[in-house]
Amino acid sequence: MTRPERFRRFLDYFTTHYPEPRTELAYRNPYELIVAVVLSAQCTDKRVNQVMPALLEQFPTAAELGAASAEDIFPFIRSVSYPNNKAKHLAGLGKLLTEEFGGEVPSTIGELQRLPGVGRKTANVVVSVIYNQPAMAVDTHVFRVSHRLGLVPKTATTPLAVEKGLVKYTPQELIPKAHHWLILHGRYICVARTPKCSVCPFTDFCAYYQKLAQAQPM
Repeated sequence: MTRPERFRRFLDYFTTHYPEPRTELAYRNPYELIVAVVLSAQCTDKRVNQVMPALLEQFPTAAELGAASAEDIFPFIRSVSYPNNKAKHLAGLGKLLTEEFGGEVPSTIGELQRLPGVGRKTANVVVSVIYNQPAMAVDTHVFRVSHRLGLVPKTATTPLAVEKGLVKYTPQELIPKAHHWLILHGRYICVARTPKCSVCPFTDFCAYYQKLAQAQPM
């Protein structure tokens, strides 16, 4: 099966069965989303959603977050991964949003990446979810699923290479949705250690499944 055919199968399935995917992070505005995405690095959305209400009650705006120190923020996020670094990032993020962007979350990848704690993946999530731009954020789920299904070549060994490979064959209007489809498939079906191949609709062309089948004793 050619790579465009693999994409067609993947996109057709989710367009039919899950046409309107959404992030599982809880947010009400761009400020809340960017804070949540920064906290979600190497952490589950469930955990982030648990800490966000108290954090936002204390720091409801970028200005109030920027006026706080990392030490002020830390107690509210101590249960997420790498809380010390993330507390520093959030304090700097709030300060820069306030001083240089008038408290508004910018809409371009370049401007977003100027913010502390915001790398390319986080920036792509924000512009995709908030501004519906054709940006493909590559996290561990997207990286794993795209390789297992053969959507990207084996030579795509970096997140940026995977991003470019996925964007190449995904219609622009579907890129924001495809990002969520890949994440959700990786989170609930194509999990890292024990993928649920028995309920996966893509085993007939999944390179990973075919490799597993060949390794089974006759």
